[in-house]
Amino acid sequence: MTQMDAAPQPAPRRLDPQIGRIGVADVVEAFAAGLRDFQAAPLYGLFFGGIYALGGLFILMSVTRLGMPYLAYPLAAGFVLIGPFVAVGLYEVSRRRERQEALRWSGILGVVLAQGRRELSWMAFVALFLMMIWLYQVRLLLALFLGFQSFASFGGFLTVLATTPEGLMFLAVGNLVGAVLATVLFSLTVVSFPLLLDREVDFITAMITSVRAVALNPVPMLGFAAAIVALSVVAMLPAFLGLVVILPVLGHATWHLYRRVVLPPAPC
Repeated sequence: MTQMDAAPQPAPRRLDPQIGRIGVADVVEAFAAGLRDFQAAPLYGLFFGGIYALGGLFILMSVTRLGMPYLAYPLAAGFVLIGPFVAVGLYEVSRRRERQEALRWSGILGVVLAQGRRELSWMAFVALFLMMIWLYQVRLLLALFLGFQSFASFGGFLTVLATTPEGLMFLAVGNLVGAVLATVLFSLTVVSFPLLLDREVDFITAMITSVRAVALNPVPMLGFAAAIVALSVVAMLPAFLGLVVILPVLGHATWHLYRRVVLPPAPC
């Protein structure tokens, strides 16, 4: 064996995104940075938040017009699941502010539209697929606990939920199933959406990286998820109008949390 043959081969450079450990303080600072981004570029935040809020109102009006008010609550809950995709434009605003680049509508919207040709579009499909599973489970639980009775109004549906044993059981099981699905989707998307915007990785790698980030930092990451749920619920109460402000702050905060939990790529 020659000396050249015996020489050890260098280990291949690992290309998978590397995860760092974070604490609750990092989550708090991510929210603070998100609020600063919204204050610095409010028009972008209000634009994307407005689109999200209008989508929620459209869903509420549609189920009311179709005579299916019982779907208003599960649809509103499931609507939160597609928030990360709507927030892509907000991630780009935060990224450009980090780089001290000028913010222009053409540039921001161009990046958002370009995602349809990139791996991020597959993540949107994953989010929509899980939302469809959520709606299927709701229909199944409605049939199991409430039968196929019809409700004249959303208020009548809420009355049944709050005053009957079947309604309370539907709420308990439905919220438990929803919490499991929401946790799964959060774990798959909290890091993957900003990562796919920021780097050239495939969506499978992005989802694995996101799950790894949650698994390595369960307390701060799930605490971040709980804060998202709480703020979103409060924002939806006034006819989804609170989402106009809440979504931008959450979107910017998600970008800054991604920056803290996913380490910068190693230099070549």
